[in-house]
Amino acid sequence: MTVEIGVILPTSTPDPSKPILGDVRESARFAEEIGLDSVWSTDHLIASAPMLESSVVLATAAAVTERITVGFNVMLLALRPVAWAAKQVSTLQLVSGNRLVLGVGTGNPAHGDIGWRAAGVSFADRGRLTDEALAVLPDLVAGKPTTLEPGLEATIAPGSAVPPIVVAGNGKAAFRRAARYGDGWATIALSPEDVKAALDQINQLHDRAPLKATVVAPQLDSPEQLEAYEAAGTERVILPPTGDWRRDYESAAALKD
Repeated sequence: MTVEIGVILPTSTPDPSKPILGDVRESARFAEEIGLDSVWSTDHLIASAPMLESSVVLATAAAVTERITVGFNVMLLALRPVAWAAKQVSTLQLVSGNRLVLGVGTGNPAHGDIGWRAAGVSFADRGRLTDEALAVLPDLVAGKPTTLEPGLEATIAPGSAVPPIVVAGNGKAAFRRAARYGDGWATIALSPEDVKAALDQINQLHDRAPLKATVVAPQLDSPEQLEAYEAAGTERVILPPTGDWRRDYESAAALKD
């Protein structure tokens, strides 16, 4: 199998009653030591549970590792001015030695809109703002002069290699966004059959090489399940947290082996 196995750093949790806030340095080092392929940070300003700031988390993980991929799963790009987001991304790419994957999404409505309002961003406009940001982000990250609006050209220095951009979401707008701007597509908790069906729809929307999926999968316990995801077009599986990050990482490594 060539499908990669990743885990989420202990910086947040889907269960607000049981926040997972662990040692980012220790967990990133451990994930690399036991042979996992990637570590990921969630992202929000104000979520339904405690959550650390994602770019700081990934910079920390990159600083204590040498090989492992570090990724946003996913950055809420529209929460930030796009030039500032590009500065974060290009810096992370440089300090990590080009190990970054940039997942981009529009956010889970379960978190509400308080984080968006606190950032001065309309929750209702987040899809449009994400599209507008993705249209200029690669050039900004690369350090190219980029027109942000009429009469405003900006250049981020230093620029970096543009990381793979993986666009998340299960709706039609997200499929169009992935087809237009993504190097891959990301989703949560879909079966291999549903992943394949979604990828078929996305790949019909563009004439580039077929996109592959990054899937935060349900808890897996057999190589056959991984093989099914790979056959469906998945290049990367991320295992979700259960509350004990060390046990989760050991289980992921056992599955990879």
